[in-house]
Amino acid sequence: MGIALNDAPPVALTEFDRGYYGWRVVLASCLGVMVGFGSLFVYTFSIFMKPLGAEFGWGREAISRGFGFAALSMAFCSPILGHLLDRYGPRRVILPCSLIYGSCIASLALLRPHLWQFYATCILLGLVGNGAAHLAFSRAISSWFHRRLGLALAMVMAGAGLGSMILPFVAQTIIGRAGWRAAYLSLGGLALVVGLPMTWRFIHERAPGHDDSPSTLHTGPTWQQGLRSYPFWIIIAVLVVNSVAMNGTVTHLVALLTDRGISPGGAALSASLLGGSSLLGRVVVGWILDRLFGARVAFTVFLISAAGILVLARANTMAMGCMAAALIGVGAGGEADVTPYLLTQYFGLRAFSTLYGITWTFYAIAGAIGPVILGRAFDSTGSYTALLTLLAVVMALAGGLFLLLPRYAKPEPIES
Repeated sequence: MGIALNDAPPVALTEFDRGYYGWRVVLASCLGVMVGFGSLFVYTFSIFMKPLGAEFGWGREAISRGFGFAALSMAFCSPILGHLLDRYGPRRVILPCSLIYGSCIASLALLRPHLWQFYATCILLGLVGNGAAHLAFSRAISSWFHRRLGLALAMVMAGAGLGSMILPFVAQTIIGRAGWRAAYLSLGGLALVVGLPMTWRFIHERAPGHDDSPSTLHTGPTWQQGLRSYPFWIIIAVLVVNSVAMNGTVTHLVALLTDRGISPGGAALSASLLGGSSLLGRVVVGWILDRLFGARVAFTVFLISAAGILVLARANTMAMGCMAAALIGVGAGGEADVTPYLLTQYFGLRAFSTLYGITWTFYAIAGAIGPVILGRAFDSTGSYTALLTLLAVVMALAGGLFLLLPRYAKPEPIES
């Protein structure tokens, strides 16, 4: 029998116990994130770029605008979703958003040669996307963990790593055998079959009054106070630069590599390798965050991402493409851990989802810009090299801002 919406499981064990209910929430969240917006839509977008162009005659800049519209609508809705998560809890938000999200992905199989139809679907995907991504699931996780929050978030974000590793290969395989329409239909069905049941059964916040850690649902500043804090704006500034560079790179990765003579299968393998290394990055960075000062960890993560983009700018062999994808993936995976972790450490849980949603507004607006400017650069010059090199340098410099973050109160490190 399912658990009622307003019920929360009893808490008898601690986060250091294997049977602790929070670890079930972690597993369910991991699977939900695996088929969520951040992995399924974002990491397979580049797989569909050439098939859509071949089918409808659309240019890469025009197709990239679809990603941009999704990002902009996500930017608009993320603070609203964050407020709803803080007020009503993750379960009541994730379930309807996941239903709409999965249905929208499947509906892309019905595309006709009208860009407005593609754009309209992308906009709707953006409106509900963060309700089926780690913004929503992180709220539940952060209510169950404090001393092992980095590891718990890493395990959840590992779902995105698994999705970004597996789903591009799955999409490319289906496209090769049955066409891009069958691929979209299959991916949408997967999102519905995996995401909805796990959320319904296991996603609950920890009940107030059963908390043995200093992190509770009502500690920390209000979201208005958070907006007046300089650590919040440092996080925002770095995320904006990261989003332009990383979203632009990921959405054009397969097209870039195939332009340089790498086979579609090899390019899809590089995209899957990016996902696999992001999985490694999430787990390792999450483990480190529980032991070292988060700002220094974040700085290192962004340097790795910048190095990957710099290699990709000059990649003309399969080996260089794989190296670039691996470095970018490690950085992307680590960044997904860093943002919610730093927000909980500096601002607590009182307005965590609202502040996280606001960071997503800036991240998504920047994410809308990245793919479009890379598409324009290619359409204008026939090359990505100069712009990718510039983005890598700016990203490395922006990461240095993390070193300006102050220390936060933190319990004693966990024994290995």
